[in-house]
Amino acid sequence: MGICNNLAGAIGPLILAYYILNDGDAFVSSLKSMDATAQTLALDNLARRVIGPYIVMTIILLALGILIKFSPLPEVDEEKDEAADHKTDTRTSIFQYPHLILGVLALFFYVGAEVIAGNTIVSYGLSLGVPIDSAKSYTTMVMITMLIGYVLGILLIPRVVSYHTVLSVSAILGVVFTISAMMVPAQLTMTLPLVDIRLPFTILFVALLGLSNSLIWPTIWPLAIHNLGRFIKLGSAMMIMAIAGGAILPLLWGYLSDTWSAQQAYWMLVPSYLVILYYSLYGHKVRYWKQPV
Repeated sequence: MGICNNLAGAIGPLILAYYILNDGDAFVSSLKSMDATAQTLALDNLARRVIGPYIVMTIILLALGILIKFSPLPEVDEEKDEAADHKTDTRTSIFQYPHLILGVLALFFYVGAEVIAGNTIVSYGLSLGVPIDSAKSYTTMVMITMLIGYVLGILLIPRVVSYHTVLSVSAILGVVFTISAMMVPAQLTMTLPLVDIRLPFTILFVALLGLSNSLIWPTIWPLAIHNLGRFIKLGSAMMIMAIAGGAILPLLWGYLSDTWSAQQAYWMLVPSYLVILYYSLYGHKVRYWKQPV
């Protein structure tokens, strides 16, 4: 499912960029010679370009919804067997499972980091002076590195490496790639073969965050809901609520970008990955807030 998701994530930006920003650099240059009225009209016309693609997406989502409605999907019953295996667990509240609560916190920071990597890389490239024709494909690069990570996960987890080991490595790589993106001078660039796209090395490290992010969700999840018994549905719902990190943390990145710079704003990812690293090393092992007597 992750592979399908990231294939769509890699293709989608390219399609939207083709329909919306296929003449991006020429459009920006032409704005400079327009008066205020002409600029407003040109920007309105640019905004209207999104209508067609979003109508297509709406039709596809409606069709999928109808298919799901009439598909013979099984009803999900209570996990009676799992609940029976934990009759000795006398806890009465979901909040009495610290490994879940800490998992929700770790997932909150992870989703924020994932969204920041994918959604800010284009604006970061533009802030470095990269032409729109090159920068518009940067999000696809993040999705491709995530796709590589998913394939590695299918091959390696859990046959070769454990969940918490992969989670630790992913968090460490996140810290390394983030610090590298901030430390590498923006002037250092490379040209990607075949596609002839100019790529600053700092952008490359932001794109590689997709690789470090790819296996965090599928490793945090099983660790967080392990041994929840009759609370597994509620625990899963709380994990889904942690996706709110993808709505909140990018706002902080935007504020730091305006206050410092787009490059230095990535500092906020370091503590995010450290929270994930803590969970991989210790947090997932905490079964009681206070060990029972």
